[in-house]
Order: sequence, then C-alpha cells, then structure tokens
Amino acid sequence: MSHIFLLILCMGAVTYLPRFLPLFFLSRKQLPPWLTTWLDFIPVAILSSLILPALVTGGSPRHLDIVKPELAAAVPTLIFALKTRSLGGTVVAGMGIYWLTQRIFG
Repeated sequence: MSHIFLLILCMGAVTYLPRFLPLFFLSRKQLPPWLTTWLDFIPVAILSSLILPALVTGGSPRHLDIVKPELAAAVPTLIFALKTRSLGGTVVAGMGIYWLTQRIFG
C-alpha cells in the first residue's frame, strides 16, 4: 500500500512542479512584449495540433480524408466563432451544425 501512496505522491509532484516553477520564478518579473505575444499563441497551437488530425485524417493506417462530417461541421462553426466571438453561441451552433451534418452524411 505504501508503494501506491508513494507513486501517487510522485505523480502529483511531477504534474505540479512544471506548473509551479515558472509561476514562482517569473511572477515578479516583467516579460518582454515579444515573449508575451509569443506565449499567447501556445494554447491555440496546442488545440489546433490536437483537433486538426482528427478532422482531416481517418482510417487505419491513417490517410487524408477530407469528406468527413466533423470537418463539414468545423468550418461553419469556425466562421461563426470568428464573426460572433461568443463561446456559448459557438458551442450551441457547433452542436447544431454537427447534428445537421450527421443527418446529411448519415
């Protein structure tokens, strides 16, 4: 039982330290504007790298597949999000558009 507790404790430390250390060391420093601008793009880049392969590839082994209901729903949802800048509206519109594409594509 103590091995499991030690494992959980170490996993928590490994998860917590990479989040805490930059906050601890950089919270009192003024970062250059170019760095803060660059850091603003990281969440968008990570989200895009996670979502895009699921939208444009399929099968096993993976191959390019651009005729997918997910991609057909993602494009109008992206346009809606860019025009309205509303998170709630984008979620509702995306769900509706996805439901509609599922009906069309079968």
